[in-house]
This record gives sequence, C-alpha cells and structure tokens, in this order.
Amino acid sequence: MDELASADGLGRFLTLADTAEILNISASQAYSLVRSGELPAIKVGGAGHWRIERTVLEAYIEGKYEESRRIGLWNQAEYSSLPEYSFDPDRPRGGQTRTSTT
Repeated sequence: MDELASADGLGRFLTLADTAEILNISASQAYSLVRSGELPAIKVGGAGHWRIERTVLEAYIEGKYEESRRIGLWNQAEYSSLPEYSFDPDRPRGGQTRTSTT
C-alpha cells in the first residue's frame, strides 16, 4: 500500500526536507507548496513544524500526473487553439482587452 515507505523506511509523516527530496525540489519550493495550500500539511509540535502525511503526498503526485495528462489531451484537441477555451488566464476573452480600474 505505502510504496514510498517501503523504499525509504520513513514513517507516516514527512518533513519538508523529506518531501522536497521525494519530489526532487528544494526545501523552499516544498514550503511554498505547503504555504499556498497546494500541498496540504499540518503543523505539529511547540515550534509548529510542518508535516505532510505520506498518503497526502502520494495523492498530490497522482493528481499532478492526472493534471499533466489532461492538459496534454487538451492540447491535442481541436478546440485548444480557440481563445475562449484557453488555459491562459492573461489572454483576453471574446475580443475584450483587460484594463486596470485603478
């Protein structure tokens, strides 16, 4: 069931450093994922150290694979070139341009 635990012998909860190593990213990038809420985590202990549950990390990784798969399929679809259906949040929709109200 727990593929990562059998590979590295770590317990149920991972530190930010453990998580960063598994994802092959820096500790600050792991911290950013947690702070943004993209990667759910909890604070434990008196100093409030972040911990990521192993199953949550595995679900996060699977979700990223699914997201990548869906984007790949979308980019192959005939509708991907239409501005109305673009994933680009900065691209104007329906011929409108974005203007600042300040």
